[in-house]
Amino acid sequence: MIDKLLGAVLSKRSDPVEALDADVLALIEQLKARRYIYTYETVSFKEYDAYQTLKNRKPRAKAQCLLLLSTVIVQKAVNKRKEGHSTTEPDDPMWTPMACYHVFNALMRTKADFTPAEVLELFDRMMTFQQSPDRAVYFLPFGFMTKQLEAAIKAHGLSDDDKPRLERLSQDALFTTENRSYYGSDNAKIGIKLKAMVHVAEHGAEKIEPFARFSNTAFGQQLRDDLAAATSDEAAHWHALLHKAAALSGAKPPKAYRDHVAACTKAVGATRYKATLHRWLESALSMDVNETEHTFTHGGHSHVYTERALYLDADKALLKGLVFSLLAFHDSRTLDLVARLGARCFEKIPGVGPAAAGVGNACLHVLANTKGLEGVSHLSRLKLRIKQSNTQKLIETLLTKRAEKLGLKPAQIEEMAAPDFDLVDGARTVAFDDYALTLRMTGVGKTALTWTKPDGSPQKSVPAFVKSDKRHSERLKALRVTAKSAQQASTAQRDRIDRLFVEDMSWPYEDFARYYLDHGLVSMIARAMIWWLQTGDARQAGLFVDGAWQDVHGRALAIDETTVVRLWHPIEAETDDVLAWRDRLDQLEITQPLKQAYREIYVVTDAEVNTRVYSNRMASHLLKQHQFNVLTALRGWKYTLMGAYDDGRESETASKILTAYGIQAEYWVDEVADDDAFNEAGIWLYVATDQVRFRKVDQPDAAMDIIDVPAIVFSEIMRDVDLFVGVASVGNDPQWRDGGAARETQREYWHTYAFGELGEVAKTRQAVLERLLPRLKIRDKAWIDGRFLHVKGTRHTYKIHIGSTNIMIAPMDRYLCIVPGRSKDTNLETIRLPFEGDRGLSIVLSKAFMLAADDKITDETILSQL
Repeated sequence: MIDKLLGAVLSKRSDPVEALDADVLALIEQLKARRYIYTYETVSFKEYDAYQTLKNRKPRAKAQCLLLLSTVIVQKAVNKRKEGHSTTEPDDPMWTPMACYHVFNALMRTKADFTPAEVLELFDRMMTFQQSPDRAVYFLPFGFMTKQLEAAIKAHGLSDDDKPRLERLSQDALFTTENRSYYGSDNAKIGIKLKAMVHVAEHGAEKIEPFARFSNTAFGQQLRDDLAAATSDEAAHWHALLHKAAALSGAKPPKAYRDHVAACTKAVGATRYKATLHRWLESALSMDVNETEHTFTHGGHSHVYTERALYLDADKALLKGLVFSLLAFHDSRTLDLVARLGARCFEKIPGVGPAAAGVGNACLHVLANTKGLEGVSHLSRLKLRIKQSNTQKLIETLLTKRAEKLGLKPAQIEEMAAPDFDLVDGARTVAFDDYALTLRMTGVGKTALTWTKPDGSPQKSVPAFVKSDKRHSERLKALRVTAKSAQQASTAQRDRIDRLFVEDMSWPYEDFARYYLDHGLVSMIARAMIWWLQTGDARQAGLFVDGAWQDVHGRALAIDETTVVRLWHPIEAETDDVLAWRDRLDQLEITQPLKQAYREIYVVTDAEVNTRVYSNRMASHLLKQHQFNVLTALRGWKYTLMGAYDDGRESETASKILTAYGIQAEYWVDEVADDDAFNEAGIWLYVATDQVRFRKVDQPDAAMDIIDVPAIVFSEIMRDVDLFVGVASVGNDPQWRDGGAARETQREYWHTYAFGELGEVAKTRQAVLERLLPRLKIRDKAWIDGRFLHVKGTRHTYKIHIGSTNIMIAPMDRYLCIVPGRSKDTNLETIRLPFEGDRGLSIVLSKAFMLAADDKITDETILSQL
């Protein structure tokens, strides 16, 4: 026991503090004067000369000092607690043991000369104190004590008496993976080290300890099965790797770990290694979020709470290390698995956040550091899929660093990395004996797989011989995976091209042809877009039709190797030209993958000239904050949710940096702090909008004059902001007006927005409806009048607001609440829209078809209002 070990010192004194020497006592008094009485406080020992003296003592003297300090902490602190002293009184006797704790914690980080028995005794005493109901110290330095134990065993060896004590310590519940406390994962790592010491003590350092910390999950079971099936030599290499992987920490793997992975890969064979890791990652991807109920008892009351987790802490640590081990592999299968795992790890668990951010960050690191650019293409897709702003920022940083290494812009490296999936003009045909299967892009995010018989006629279903043949079945499975990846990639590329409007990009014709016009996947998007073609001083707008460039009138355009290509924006064209392009696209029956010919444009108004440095055009709107947050992330803005219990902020801004122009745009919003207008997490439900401002990135303290903002930048930023309002406004919610009393003061806004003047997005929608109506089967029952689409049904005549999609029943303008469904409307399947992506337009049309046949409505909720 420590008391026995220090008996010569302590036996002559009734108070263990008296055993401390002058330097320690002086330091304690200094700490007490500063009132360091809480364990979570950080002490800067650089300020104290007495500590520097203690730190510079010989290792054995420091060990003896630490043993004395532990006695003070354990004996005196617990006794004083039992005497009922409070830590808040000025003469609090707890200050002495707390000061000792801080010194103990600091000195334990330095080199000390303990015997193994002394450190084991320290563990015994401190753990007894840790589990005491009267404990006063919550954060004991078990990690540094473990390092001292390792050093002691190395210096002095482990006696036969110490071995069972070490084994008991390694099995303590405090150091197991089942410990669900706040510091459970850290203590579990200590348990790993303690078990390793036990193994070395029993078998020697040369024998690999079998890895046995498997979870009872699909992931853990797959590891068990593979290790059981491996030869003894292979298993030894796998066990060694798993130990290293589980103990790994940090944002990137150190060289020692990469070298260990290389040795393991060489020993088991690269092909076998990769196949094994693929199975392990697949098993992790197959897992669902697990819910576990726990009962917490405090003050005589029991509380039941549900813990939701995708992976256990032990699985997270292991997965992170295994993902890092794939840095040396660059094949499509590996990168696809890593990207899928990354996306899974950043999926949000309600009340928890990202499912496994540490594993997800490891996936991003691997994708960013692969050879070639395929990993970058996955990052580009993940940037759009992952909603967390800090993760998006990390991906942007990774892409920027990779681009800098190649001397490129991030936008350039993303276009170079776009996968083509071996498509030619959006299609790829694979032979299955005499049959053929064609994968074809049918739209953004849409593919079709069609079979062809040997005679060239279509085959409706999968041929029987393909189902019965393992090789053919695997090839079919792989092609289906490719089809799904192509769907995701086409959506990512569409969104990437949409961002190019503010990237100020141009391409020599040869590069444009390679990365856009002739690209197997991107060509489907590029050939439906209008482009500026500049040859010398001549600039013309062109569309690639039937293998050649044509102008708005269908006349051929001449280009050569000197031609430079830029993306066409309607703000740079005359109004007549924009309308002519809309007509031309309509004649060719081209549906643009994103809004271009119909893209909204925003020009500076007289009011904005007068306000000079800000725009109030999008102010005074009431938005759903969570929806606003999602939209800002999708459009590349940075925003932080505001909460009822945050740091006291009364306003926040959403901001976006336009790197090509060196400008930062800001959209100011304020929290709507109504009573109970926040969710269970304390996040405000609504925000009120305010000004839009612009600043130079290198002059952040001064707002720019609106008239100095480039026209295309102003237009695109205001279009984003209009999108935020147009989608997130409470005026778009048909059920919001029936909310609680807390919304009473905002109901006037709801009605004004729900049926008010049309914004630019709604005006574009109106222009499209004017073109579409003559072609629809309800053309004799529907007409546009001002901001409404009027529909004559059997029961009533209805007015659908083209902006908010809300409905009134004429002639009394009685409100009709119809909540849009998520299922596809068969009435819309045969309607060709001029562009993709306007859900509001689809909702207006869907409601119009329903109300035109209001005698066939069966929904009781709707019928009760009619």
